[in-house]
Amino acid sequence: MTSFFSKGSTLVILLLAIFLVSEAQQCRPSGKIRGRKPPPGQCNQEDDSDCCKAGKMYPTYTCSPPMSGNAQAYLTLNSFEAGGDGGGPSECDCKYHNDNTPVVALSTGWYNGGSRCLNNIRINGNGRSVVAMVVDECDSTEGCDADHDYQPPCPNNIVDASKAVWKALGVSEDNWGGLDITWSDA
Repeated sequence: MTSFFSKGSTLVILLLAIFLVSEAQQCRPSGKIRGRKPPPGQCNQEDDSDCCKAGKMYPTYTCSPPMSGNAQAYLTLNSFEAGGDGGGPSECDCKYHNDNTPVVALSTGWYNGGSRCLNNIRINGNGRSVVAMVVDECDSTEGCDADHDYQPPCPNNIVDASKAVWKALGVSEDNWGGLDITWSDA
């Protein structure tokens, strides 16, 4: 009996399928926005937050890396208090949160339209683990405007955490700001 596909065409089809699956698991920029210079005093640089630079192009994302077990991410520092560098009240509950409460904002793709709102996640880093509640989105689709405190869009792999999370992970205060972590739904 003869095969419909030759060995060569079967190999090509197999390689194409592997390529398509790996492409589907990628999260590439969905666009770019041009930075605008913030009006004087309008960009809160608490916790070493960046301010948009006039004319600089910032990538935007509608996705985050795929979740499978523990997702690799980058932990950043954010204040969820009124007047803090997080801007307005949290998206999930329209409230501000004390910096001594373990809360986080997730990049747009992981935030997933609010589907993780008020749910707990487990963060692993610095040899420790902490449970924190998702209260906000770290917007990866927009930025450089008053609504976003004139800060650039978040990268697609951010877990933006309160001081309580950093303390629980045992990171010395002089090293707060950026840490490679993994996280999962708790």
